[in-house]
Amino acid sequence: MSTRHHTTIEDSLPLLLAGDVMLGRGIDQILRSPSDPVLYEDYLKDARDYVRLAERANGTVPRTVNPDYVWGASRDALTDRSRVRLLNLETAITTNDSPWPSKGIHYRMHPANIDCLKAIAPDCLVLANNHVLDWGRAGLIETLRTLEAAGIPFVGAGQDQREAERPAILPAAKGKRLLVFAAGHGDSGIPTDWAADESSPGVHYLPALDEAAIEQLARLVHSHRQPGDTVVFSIHWGSNWGYQVPEAHRRFARSLIDQVGVDLVHGHSSHHPRTFEVHHGRLILYGCGDLINDYEGIGDTAPYRSDLALLYRPVLRGGQLTHLELDPFAIRRLQLQACEPPERSWLVGVLDRQAQRFGGRVIDNGSHLTCRWQT
Repeated sequence: MSTRHHTTIEDSLPLLLAGDVMLGRGIDQILRSPSDPVLYEDYLKDARDYVRLAERANGTVPRTVNPDYVWGASRDALTDRSRVRLLNLETAITTNDSPWPSKGIHYRMHPANIDCLKAIAPDCLVLANNHVLDWGRAGLIETLRTLEAAGIPFVGAGQDQREAERPAILPAAKGKRLLVFAAGHGDSGIPTDWAADESSPGVHYLPALDEAAIEQLARLVHSHRQPGDTVVFSIHWGSNWGYQVPEAHRRFARSLIDQVGVDLVHGHSSHHPRTFEVHHGRLILYGCGDLINDYEGIGDTAPYRSDLALLYRPVLRGGQLTHLELDPFAIRRLQLQACEPPERSWLVGVLDRQAQRFGGRVIDNGSHLTCRWQT
């Protein structure tokens, strides 16, 4: 079944995409209104210890920072309103003190620190991930209400199944619309009982990456899509580490394009960038990596360099990818900073080797990283 509408859009649609935005734990502790630092994990028991690890690695980290501190060198790009900006928020925004039981890691940011997100005012935040209910359904409801009060659109979670599944509808050029749908799969660590249902809040949860899911998503997209719309499907899936793309992910992403009519697949969950693919002119990002995290100084993430982050700059025309550039950053002192030349060279090498497996290339043009692909 196909729900694609053939459009005659003449104007480009520039986007800015990123993976996981992790504003809890150490990040929350350096903002102006930190949460109670107690942690319920095996590794550390105090969120302030993540700040100390970062300081051990790269020097003093300031406290009670300005709301835009963490964005650092990425701030200009993240506030560029000529692009539609879509990020995955992997943090609950809540004062709830009851963590989800039997879950090893819990991320939260104090609602009084919402100015950190308001400083960049993203066009849409994805919430279908494995941390948004870390502090229970009460924590999710407070997250939703805090984002609504701040005027920040979100997608992928809601007070019930209908709200969790509905798309964010964003304006595009010439009166056209961008529809953003979001869902999460269990292989990213989302518990099955986080799924929203008719009477309970939760996330838009995919129990399997199979034909039944494709048929259900095709009906969902078709029920909202109008002629001329561009559709982004944002999906939280896969492991945190490693460069291999599971064949099941590749089949599902291609089916989203071929059968559901999706124009861009925005994948995330990996803590470092995975490769991209262009299928029938449509972009698939298999794993965007973390944009900001508090892993600095942990050490065991070093082989994958989760301290190096990307912003993705695709340009679409009629749903087709016409350009793709990447902005690289390094996380130092819990802030996004410019990549040093050796870091940039290492990242380009890794990205280019991955891209070649799917017919692409990544080249450093001195300003951005430019992606090329077979047509």
